[in-house]
Amino acid sequence: MTSEVLEGRTAAGRGVRVHYSPAGIEEVTDHPSAPDLLLIPGLVDLQLNGYGGLDVNDPTANELPALVRALWTQGVTTVCPTIISADDATTTTLVKQAAAARASDPVVRYAVPGLHLEGPYISSVEGARGAHDPAVVRDPDAAEFDRWQAAADGAIAIMTVAPERTGAIEFTRHLAANGVLPSVGHSLASAAEVHAFAAAGGRMSTHLGNGLPAQIDRHQNPIWAQLTDDALTAGLIADGHHLPPDTFAALVRAKGPERCVLTSDAAALAGCAPGDYRTAVGGAVTVTPDGGLRLTGTPYLAGSGASLLDCLRWATNHLPLEVAVTMATRTPADLLGLHDRGRLEPGTRADLLRFTKTPTGGIGAPVTVVVNGQLVA
Repeated sequence: MTSEVLEGRTAAGRGVRVHYSPAGIEEVTDHPSAPDLLLIPGLVDLQLNGYGGLDVNDPTANELPALVRALWTQGVTTVCPTIISADDATTTTLVKQAAAARASDPVVRYAVPGLHLEGPYISSVEGARGAHDPAVVRDPDAAEFDRWQAAADGAIAIMTVAPERTGAIEFTRHLAANGVLPSVGHSLASAAEVHAFAAAGGRMSTHLGNGLPAQIDRHQNPIWAQLTDDALTAGLIADGHHLPPDTFAALVRAKGPERCVLTSDAAALAGCAPGDYRTAVGGAVTVTPDGGLRLTGTPYLAGSGASLLDCLRWATNHLPLEVAVTMATRTPADLLGLHDRGRLEPGTRADLLRFTKTPTGGIGAPVTVVVNGQLVA
């Protein structure tokens, strides 16, 4: 098998020459005269509903194959398509569509190691529920979930749950025992309920700091317990809308960057022109002039208008480049148990990105995208 070579500078500034093939990264050597192009692993997005007009929550169309390929332009090489709260029949249809795409298309199978179900076992309270349909939000049902997992051919990898729902702690144990990563989100759980969730196998916080009412008790709220419980890795939407800069920086400092991942929460309208739209996720949604997505006529966010690459760029305004890159590559890959992704090391998958640098040393335009050893852009 013929090796290819890619040269550039890592997020730490090290000049390297990477030898790779479809078998993976074969060698990484120092190369002090490497071009001044940023060379990092492919991005790993654990929460994404759609992008560029493509929607994984539309039961009338299976757009996952096109979405996977569209995300290459944004440097995302691994993604967990995220299905939001829906009725049993709709969820079954959506997971079957995803399973069919993974079964028939090796590119999708590689890019999509698993699905993320964000609900329907979440809070019914206005604000905490976010853009989810109140008519379908309900208590956990292990038998229902098992039917979905069977329909998905075992592909459900992450599930967002509100620990305060009746039966949620027992359901969390069920998820963990069956290899699914439980994540707390869209929740008004007490501190005791958050810690019980973590003790039952909970491992992640879905978009920490969001999925909450605009006003909450300054002390008795779900944020502090999630920050202090080391079993939980915090997902943070770094799009400049979901978290103000100081809030984002404070959450990372409190949690520790090693327990934080960047997620996009991108919706189908991400990248679309400002205006009012009708979507499968959220219904009536307005794209604001600054790129935010809001439920029309409300202050509530309806997902993100940013890709994970956009989020990474924003995060580097508030974190060192190397830290931000790790939060978008190695840490989310490790959380999924994909220890052969998200790193520039021999023996790992050859998911590689090269970018120009901005005048200030930031992330510029993508120059090269390699997915599983194949040059795709």
